[in-house]
Amino acid sequence: MIYPKRMTAAVEEDFVLFLIGMRINKFWKVYKWLPVARSMLKMLDELYQHPELGLLGHEQWLGRTTLMVQYWKSFEHLENFAKNRTSVHLPVWTCFNKQIGTSGDVGIWHETYLSGKGRYECI
Repeated sequence: MIYPKRMTAAVEEDFVLFLIGMRINKFWKVYKWLPVARSMLKMLDELYQHPELGLLGHEQWLGRTTLMVQYWKSFEHLENFAKNRTSVHLPVWTCFNKQIGTSGDVGIWHETYLSGKGRYECI
């Protein structure tokens, strides 16, 4: 969707910018990377169904290396979701490590940046 006007974000509180991605190193091993991609969709569904978990929004770009930019209310919200035994994430992460681990077929990476009022630029 195109918004034909100038827009920006004005965040009054601290927030977290979370970058997460997947790199497909062996494209022909669909049985390895497709479940990983589907798992991310399940996590996003859970997060949007439960806004109290702290996800504010996201954008995603797809390709051999995928990139998702997520905005979170706080680092605590992000960490709680990652470690919550009743959420989708922890069982999926455990399964990834058992089935793919360090094989090199699929890579997962992430970076976390803390920010807040007066400590970001958005144009």
